[in-house]
Amino acid sequence: MAGEKTAKGEVWTLAEVREGKLHSVSYELLAWGRTLADGLGVPLASVVLSGSESPPPESLFERGADRVYLTAAPELKNGLSDACAGVLSDMAEEYKPQILIASATTWGRSTMSILYAKRGCGLTADCTGLSIKDGALLQTRPAIGGNVMADIMTPDRRPQMCTVRPKSKGPLPPDSSRKGEVVRYSPRKSALASALTYLGFAPEARVGLPIQDAEVVVSGGKGMKGAKNFALLDELARLLGGSVGASRSAVDLGWAPHSSQVGLSGKSVTPRLYIACGISGAVQHLAGMSGADSVIAINTDPEAPIFGVADFGVVGSVLEILPRLIEDMKKGESR
Repeated sequence: MAGEKTAKGEVWTLAEVREGKLHSVSYELLAWGRTLADGLGVPLASVVLSGSESPPPESLFERGADRVYLTAAPELKNGLSDACAGVLSDMAEEYKPQILIASATTWGRSTMSILYAKRGCGLTADCTGLSIKDGALLQTRPAIGGNVMADIMTPDRRPQMCTVRPKSKGPLPPDSSRKGEVVRYSPRKSALASALTYLGFAPEARVGLPIQDAEVVVSGGKGMKGAKNFALLDELARLLGGSVGASRSAVDLGWAPHSSQVGLSGKSVTPRLYIACGISGAVQHLAGMSGADSVIAINTDPEAPIFGVADFGVVGSVLEILPRLIEDMKKGESR
């Protein structure tokens, strides 16, 4: 397998490899894991699964990892969740980590769901808080539509497993002086077996970056009055170099794709600027954008909850205000 065994009881984070590169959520997870590992007095490790020789682990050490487990196999190239879960199950059996954290991305959610079924362990999804209580992992997540925050523990089975929302914690500052140990793991062929067939990848047509990666997010709600008016948000986002988000109501009405949904049942975003257009500000939506540095809200209702978190508020119709704002910005762009 991987040579000399490491100590039992580590805290593990599951890195994500996209197009041969480590995604930023890998570093966010290390920030969560570092606090937990320090609280338990154990090493922090990051697990990297990829289809070829894995990306260099130096950046993982710089962001908090003490050890990196590298697993490379052609069967892992496309990130098929059942193959990844099969390898992780074997690794958990061999190395006995006490905690395993993944990001609540599509890949993280599907892989961890299969893994918990294989291992017979508990799994808490979409956590917004993690801490150590009496030597065990205390997992906090929204429940009952976001109206309460539930504290969950799985004291009897190991590893204790959870997924955390992307952008719910920033990465640790890189420290180039940090070094660590690399463990190369060779998986069993049977663990790599998959019932899935990879058909291909088609990127979604959208303005800008995925909303969770954008520095500026322009979001629309029911106040946009229809799908065709989201073109105004597209144009404003283009001028600002940002991306377009949406409230759950707008997504449920079919005006925007689910991938653009901001909130507890969508994505958490932490942009430098968040512009809420025709969004009243339900608590579930506010929970997904409360990490924004600055918030601008446009709404016809002066009592809308969104104004309670906004740095700047405009009372009025977005369908009147946005065209004028876009026109003024275009004039400034031409100058």
